[in-house]
Amino acid sequence: MPGLKTSRLMFTTPYDILTFVGRGTSVRDYDRLKAALDRLQSTSVMTSIRQPTERSRHLFSWRNEWKHTSDVHRHARAIELILPDWFYTGVLNESLVLTIDRAYFDLTGGLERWLYRLIRKHGGHQHSGWSFGLMHLHAKSGSLAPLKHFANDRRQIVHHQTLPSYRLAITHDLNGEERLNFAPSRSTRLRGHCESLASSALQGISCEFARVIRDWKTRAIGDPIRVLPGTKCT
Repeated sequence: MPGLKTSRLMFTTPYDILTFVGRGTSVRDYDRLKAALDRLQSTSVMTSIRQPTERSRHLFSWRNEWKHTSDVHRHARAIELILPDWFYTGVLNESLVLTIDRAYFDLTGGLERWLYRLIRKHGGHQHSGWSFGLMHLHAKSGSLAPLKHFANDRRQIVHHQTLPSYRLAITHDLNGEERLNFAPSRSTRLRGHCESLASSALQGISCEFARVIRDWKTRAIGDPIRVLPGTKCT
C-alpha cells in the first residue's frame, strides 16, 4: 500500500528540533539554531554522485530557503524549510539510508561524530567488523591537525569507548602501521532512526539540523512534510 505523498517542504518547530537532538531550549540555543540554518543556506556543494554521466556536476545548497514565525512576544513558533532536490531524492531512496543509534546525538566531539558515521557506514552489522590504517583515516577525515595529534585523539576515543553500538581496538599490521579496528557491540542494540549517508560529502556537515533531518521519518500534511520526532523507521 503506497504511503502518503511527501514534498521538499518541511514544517516543524524549533523546540522539536532542539529537544530531539538533546540540546537546551534557552534563548541562546534558539539563536544558535537560527545561525546554523543560515550557515546551511550559505554552504554550497558540488557533486558528481548520482549524476547521469561522470562529467555531470550538481551544485546546490543544503537548504534552499527557510522562514520562521513568532508570537506577539517574539517567541519562535514554527519553522518552514525547503530541502534541495538532490538531498530530498537521496532520502527517499531506501538503499541510501542507514539506521543509527539514538545515543549518537549525545556525542559532543566532532571527531567522535564523524568517526561514528564512518564506522556505521563501513562496519554495518558485520560480525568481523572493519579496520582503517591510521594514515588513511587521517587523510579521509580531512583534519588539519598534525597526524600525531589526530592519532592521540583517536586513541582517547578508543580508550573511553564512547561510540555507541561498536567496540573499538587499536592493532598494528605486519608493516607496523597502527590500525583502528571496529565491530558491532554485542551488548548494544541499534535503535532505528534514519540518517542519510548518500555520500561522503554528508559526513562533513557540522550543523545539528543537517543531522536531524536525516533522522526523521516524515509524513505529508497537505503539501508540506510535517516532522515526527522520535518515530522509528520501518
